[in-house]
Amino acid sequence: MAEGRLFIGTKMYSSWSLRGWLAVRLAGLEVEEVVIPLAGGATAAVKEATPSGTVPYLEHRGARIWESLAIIEYCAETAPSLWPADPVARAQARSMAAEMHAGFRGLRMAMPMTILNRFPGQGRTPEALADIARIEAIWREALLNSGGPFLFGAGFGAADAMFAPVACRFLTWEPELSEASRAYVDAVRAHPLVRRWYDEAAAEPAEWRLPKYEPQP
Repeated sequence: MAEGRLFIGTKMYSSWSLRGWLAVRLAGLEVEEVVIPLAGGATAAVKEATPSGTVPYLEHRGARIWESLAIIEYCAETAPSLWPADPVARAQARSMAAEMHAGFRGLRMAMPMTILNRFPGQGRTPEALADIARIEAIWREALLNSGGPFLFGAGFGAADAMFAPVACRFLTWEPELSEASRAYVDAVRAHPLVRRWYDEAAAEPAEWRLPKYEPQP
């Protein structure tokens, strides 16, 4: 029986929804999933459904959480293994998640999430390339310390949930990446929950597609 609701946007495009959805599924919360088609910005439907007018938004056992990183922290109270057990690694993971949350605007703008499409070689603005270089640097350090295949070891955790949409972007836009980064992107894509997200995105109605994120004739 559902103990709440998780409001998310179109799976084809909603990077922040993917982050919250992964945390909720990894923690095993029993919630009803409500998908609201996006239209390239805050819509009346989203504003009506969520306190902040954004997705994801989680209602669970009386809690109301309208921000992705807060959803992850809430889920980690049920599933502490979302963060590394070691305090030093946990601090690194939280720092990476917070940097992802607050930054990388150049990448977001030049290479939006549109997961079933491929635009190889496009979107390589100086700002996006600088963001990619920084992302690769923090991935490299985490993977060297943990041994992979995920950022902090064998388990897919909160930091991976925060960077999963970046992996999706890299698969779409195909920037040049190091071998280690490509292996990490492949590991994220192969995770059962990420595979499920892609499958469910492919099953979304055609009318939910937004022309500005689709190939142009």
